[in-house]
Amino acid sequence: MIIFFICITLLILGYKFYSPFVEKQAGIDHSVKTPQVRFDEGVDYVAIHPVKAFLIQFLNIAGVGPIFGPILGAIYGPIALVWIVLGNILGGAVHDYFSGVMSIKEDGKSLPEIAGHYFNLFYKSIMLVFTAMLLFFVGVVFIMSPAGLLGNLSYFEGTFLEGNTFWVFLILGYYFLATLLPIDKIITKLYPIFGLLMIVMTTLIAISLLFNAPHLPVMGDFLGYFDHDHFNHDFLKPNPDGAPVWPLLFVTITCGAISGFHSTQAPIMARCLTNEKYVRPVYYGAMMSEGIVGCVWALAGIAAFPEGYAGLKAMLDLGGPGLVVNHIATSYLGALGGIMAIIAVAIFPITSGDTAFRSLRLTIVDAFNIPQSMRNRILLAVPILVVAYFMTKIDFSLIWRYFAFSNMLLSTSVLWLATKYLFDRGTFHWVVSIPAIIGTSVTVSYIMTAGIGFNLPSHYSQYIGIVTAIALLILVVLFHVKRKVPAKN
Repeated sequence: MIIFFICITLLILGYKFYSPFVEKQAGIDHSVKTPQVRFDEGVDYVAIHPVKAFLIQFLNIAGVGPIFGPILGAIYGPIALVWIVLGNILGGAVHDYFSGVMSIKEDGKSLPEIAGHYFNLFYKSIMLVFTAMLLFFVGVVFIMSPAGLLGNLSYFEGTFLEGNTFWVFLILGYYFLATLLPIDKIITKLYPIFGLLMIVMTTLIAISLLFNAPHLPVMGDFLGYFDHDHFNHDFLKPNPDGAPVWPLLFVTITCGAISGFHSTQAPIMARCLTNEKYVRPVYYGAMMSEGIVGCVWALAGIAAFPEGYAGLKAMLDLGGPGLVVNHIATSYLGALGGIMAIIAVAIFPITSGDTAFRSLRLTIVDAFNIPQSMRNRILLAVPILVVAYFMTKIDFSLIWRYFAFSNMLLSTSVLWLATKYLFDRGTFHWVVSIPAIIGTSVTVSYIMTAGIGFNLPSHYSQYIGIVTAIALLILVVLFHVKRKVPAKN
């Protein structure tokens, strides 16, 4: 039980004490007019109360990510919690915060436009293609996964609701409306409710774990994990498959620790905030909250299988993380848990899918400076969703592996972009450059060892990643020494 409170306390302390220091470097100005005030057009630039903005941002970035990822990562053991907490405080929350800062400073623009401003047209073009593909595939996958779950529910057996077809068309219809309509018509009305549902569900699971779970990890599990013999011989092979912690754990658990997808969602709320003072609670606060969700589900994944991580692995092989969510929720919360499990694995991914398509529309609009008339929004939304429908017919197992890699790559790219932002300001860039160096090392190690990459033995890829990190650190130090830009107020 002490481990649970340590994890949550560290995340809260990170927000309380570290986030104000990070904010100090960013140049937040409470007196300037935000993009929402300057460009209010009733579609995307719409004023939203900061509490609603927080709940929407929380749900935009969360979905099922901080549930599925930590459950998959739980097979690595308690070390998963270390990555979630430290990754969130030092990497993920900082990444999300600067995604929001740079967007609100750049008129609420999308990531490729920001990249073009701080680097060049070539970098902008690369980021445009990369971001658009990532958003599209996220949207498609979040059609397939909830449709598959709903179509296979026993309640619908023998009816027209059985199977994927009806649900795919229903979800596509909703995505069309959510992508097309002004943000205050659907998203601002429904998402705060769904955000609260996720908070309630996580709280109930956490309370149940504290009082009913006899298998929560204790301090001895961590101390034993890092003793000399265990660290030397088993650190790289802690899970039932012998998969190494470095770099696979870092790619397995993204949401909750750090996720590049979050940066694609930043412009949605950056266009709706009425004052820059809300950037920290909305962006940093939402990511810190997602870290808490991730810790709860990682602990649940460990505690729900008294036979050990092999039991968790067996259930994952049988039905994936969705089956584990159902097992955990029903075991600890009964019938109520079953309902919440359906919400978690059906409704929550839909809320990420529709904002992925909405962000894709905004990215295209920004790149080609397209006026946002109803006609133009329809002309953009229809072909995107038609292609998405046909893509649901394809096996995405291979594409999803590339997505896991590209998600980490995008988060690292945004951290380097934030490094350039702070370099230009002349402030303390190390808050983003250090996690950027680590992220680059993880990304290089993963693509070197992964089957979709160079498929090298893990110990070679780890050395390559470490050498890359050292080289980047030296380069950043050299640039830091040469920099003569005075700090801006």
